[in-house]
Amino acid sequence: MALSPDEASRFAALLEEHEETLVGSWTDQVALSVRGRLSRTELQRQTSDLRKAFQLALAGGATDLTQEAAAELRAQLSELSNGRARQGFSATETAVSIFAFKEAVLAVLDGAESSLRDYVALSSFVDQAALFTFDNYVHVREGLIADQAEQLLELSTPVVKLWEGVVAVPLVGTLDSARAQVVMERLLQTLVDTGSPYAIIDITGVPAVDTQVAQHILKTVVAARLMGADCIISGIRPQIAQTIVALGIEFGDIATKGSLADALRYVLKKTGNRER
Repeated sequence: MALSPDEASRFAALLEEHEETLVGSWTDQVALSVRGRLSRTELQRQTSDLRKAFQLALAGGATDLTQEAAAELRAQLSELSNGRARQGFSATETAVSIFAFKEAVLAVLDGAESSLRDYVALSSFVDQAALFTFDNYVHVREGLIADQAEQLLELSTPVVKLWEGVVAVPLVGTLDSARAQVVMERLLQTLVDTGSPYAIIDITGVPAVDTQVAQHILKTVVAARLMGADCIISGIRPQIAQTIVALGIEFGDIATKGSLADALRYVLKKTGNRER
C-alpha cells in the first residue's frame, strides 16, 4: 500500500508533534540491537537526525524514497549505513535501526482505524528506507573487504633487497592469478627502483606447484628478464621436483635451487663475491 500525499502530510505533523517521545522510544529500540557498542548520546543524535529527515521528506510530499523531497533522508540513511559498515555492525543490525522507527510511530498513534490504515502505508515507506540502508551498507562493506584483500595481498608478497644488486621474493601460501599479478608488479617495480640485475623467487612456502602456479612463476621470470634481470627459483623440494617432472613443466635455462641458501651462494658466485 503506497503512501498518499495526504497521509504523508498527516504523518509529518505527527512526527513533529511527538518529536521527543518518538526519539526516546526509537533510541531505546536501537540501543537493544547494538548492545552497548554505541553510546546513548550518539544513538539519540542519529535517531533525532533521522526523525527530522523523515519529517522533512513527508512534509515535502514524498510518497517514495526516490523522490527529490526525500533527498535529505537518503543522505542521512547513507551516512548511517556507511558508519555502521565501518564500525563492524552487521547488515541486519543496521537495517533494524530503521525498522525500529515503525514501532516508535505505532506507540504514538491513537488506535483509530483510519490511523492504522495510515500506519500500514507509512510502513511501506519505512521499509523502502530500510532496504536502501541495507543496499548501501552492502556496497560499502564490499568495498572495505576488497580494500582489505588488496592490502593483504601486498603484505603477503614482500620484495626484499638482500644486498646491492640482489632482491628476493619469498612466497608463502597458494599462488593464484590475482596474487601472481601482484608479485609480478611489485618485483618489476623493485627491479626498476633498485636497478638490481638478480632476483630470487623463493617458493619454499608454497605448499604445491601445479601447472597454473608454474605458469605464473614462468611469466614473472620472463617479465623480469625483459627488465634486464636474471631470476633464480629456490625452494624446489623433492616432492615439488617430482610434481614438475610428472606434469612435464619445462623451466628451460632458468636457474633452480633446492633452498634459498643455495640460491644465495649461486648469486654470490655470479656477482663475483665470496662467502665469508
